[in-house]
Order: sequence, then structure tokens, then C-alpha cells
Amino acid sequence: MINKDIRLGKGLGKIKFGLTMEEVEELIGEPEEVEESDEEDEFEHQAWNYWEEGYSLYFDKEDDYRLSCIETANREVQIWGERVFEMSKAQILQLFADNDITGSEEEETETGETRVSFEREMIDMYFDEDQLIAINFGVFINDNLEVLWPEK
Repeated sequence: MINKDIRLGKGLGKIKFGLTMEEVEELIGEPEEVEESDEEDEFEHQAWNYWEEGYSLYFDKEDDYRLSCIETANREVQIWGERVFEMSKAQILQLFADNDITGSEEEETETGETRVSFEREMIDMYFDEDQLIAINFGVFINDNLEVLWPEK
């Protein structure tokens, strides 16, 4: 379906952060399911789920429903040309370090998974023991909490 390279702060292949819903639909077609956020959710958003491909795309209301976050469990996804779903947690942390990204934070979630986050790079990786099970990454935000949309 799409090029599977995660580009931090920019998007996944040709799916770039900042695209409108219409632009995303033109690129990759209609989602299999659209979820609206709950009232308790901090941010009002729509999630477009492409279950077959293993992607969920998030459009935040406060960003005029432009694409701001992608979650994926697609095992073919690559970061810096490496298939991270085939790597151990230590190998992934080394890959980030090799690309000058350090200072991860680690936390156990309520469901028992381990979340490894690089806050400045806006990426969370979820592990079940040593196995990567999901990646959630978003558009960069500067120190003034302004969204840094990538150039189209």
C-alpha cells in the first residue's frame, strides 16, 4: 500500500503530518473504521483505522483535523532503513543512539507493556517483554508547544 519508512516528525512514507482528511483519503483510500474521541479524552480527535495494513491515523480537532499522529503495528515498518519490529529493545535503543537520539524514558503501562518514549522526537514504542508490538509517533512540537508541520 505505502512506503513503510517512518520519518520522525514528518510521517510514514508519503503520508505526511499536516495532511487533511481529504488528502489522506486521496492517497490511501477510505479507512476501514473511523473512531470519534470520547468526551473524557483530553483532545477531541478522529482516528482512522486501516486494520488490514496495521495503521491508525489521528486527526486532532485543535489542529483543524490535520494528520498529527500515526500508530502502527505493521511489522514491515522501517526507521532509518531498519525493520525495527524484528529487533530487540536493546538493538532499537542502539539504533536511536547511532542516530544521535538518546534520553529515552521507560514506563510500565497499566496493561503490563513497557513504553519507551523519546519525548523530543515524539515517538513511543510499546514492548511486550522484549518484543516491539506498536509504535506511536507524531508531528514535532517546539518548546513553546507550537506544532512544527513538515513542509508539504
